[in-house]
Amino acid sequence: MSTLDLKPTISPEEFSRRLLCWFVEHGRKHLPWQQQPTPYRIWVSEIMLQQTQVATVIPYYDRFLARFPEVRTLADAPLDEVLHLWSGLGYYARARHLHQAAGIIRDRYGGAMPLDFAALAQLPGIGRSTAGAILALAAGQRHPILDGNVKRVLARFHAIEGWPGRAEALTTLWELAERYTPTQGVAEYTQAMMDLGALLCSRSRPRCHACPVAEDCLAHRAGRQMEFPTPRPQRELPVRATRMLLLCTSAGEVLLEKRPPTGVWGGLWSLPECPPEADLSAWCRDRLNLETVAIQPWRIVRHTFSHFHLDITPVHIRVQNPRPAIMEAERVVWYNIRQPDKRGLAAPVQRLVNLLANDP
Repeated sequence: MSTLDLKPTISPEEFSRRLLCWFVEHGRKHLPWQQQPTPYRIWVSEIMLQQTQVATVIPYYDRFLARFPEVRTLADAPLDEVLHLWSGLGYYARARHLHQAAGIIRDRYGGAMPLDFAALAQLPGIGRSTAGAILALAAGQRHPILDGNVKRVLARFHAIEGWPGRAEALTTLWELAERYTPTQGVAEYTQAMMDLGALLCSRSRPRCHACPVAEDCLAHRAGRQMEFPTPRPQRELPVRATRMLLLCTSAGEVLLEKRPPTGVWGGLWSLPECPPEADLSAWCRDRLNLETVAIQPWRIVRHTFSHFHLDITPVHIRVQNPRPAIMEAERVVWYNIRQPDKRGLAAPVQRLVNLLANDP
């Protein structure tokens, strides 16, 4: 029988005991959301931490909570301002869902986050694991979680074959998460599991010598830590191309368009995009009623999403006598690059606007 045919001999009680002892000595206890861990503060942190590192999240979290200290202030704020504070953090659907869910909590629950698992899990952007984390960390309720760190710990500990995104492996991991979650010290255990994955059982450099459960970890015993969890099947990302137009006036303004509420950069402000094959002057005249004066292409910029690469050709275009109709359009605005207001800009758009502002 190979090592991977065995099962860990450690009991769930011993697993959680060792983990909690390790957490007392080595766990993280000074993260911003751990101070006054209300359901709202934990919720915001959990959404921001989805597919994003702690070090990246902290400054965004601090700014977000300073502006939106509780549910009602978030619900009452314009979405543009929410997206503005999210700009650069990526995965903007998270911000839209936060804002939408805050409105539901304000209107349906009187501004107090529900502490019922089913009600919480039904809110936009909150799934099973996020609801469990909020209730465990903020209310001490016993619910398992299965974020990326926990998946990695359990997949290695039990040497679970198969990519965790597939149903069979995911079902097994949820069963294990349920099995090991204790009835006492749930908040500490939940944080300990996340910390173990982030600090020791990392993706590329696991520190097994410091792990409190390494001696019972099947992947470690077989010397196959780097094989678990099974990586996502590789596929080559397709490449798409567009031209983004930096349409500028002599007053230092650039034309922005608001994107549709869903899809790529949903609800954010972006630059007009012109098909690569279109004649620029004719396109600007026909679509935007603008006359071009000077056209200067910039070098191609690649922006990578989770499912495709986008090759952006920025084109700096000076226009004359912008028509008032353009300025009055609901989803179009002349944006002052030297005195920017608070609105959400897609990350590559923000970079291009910054370059434009610094262009002598």
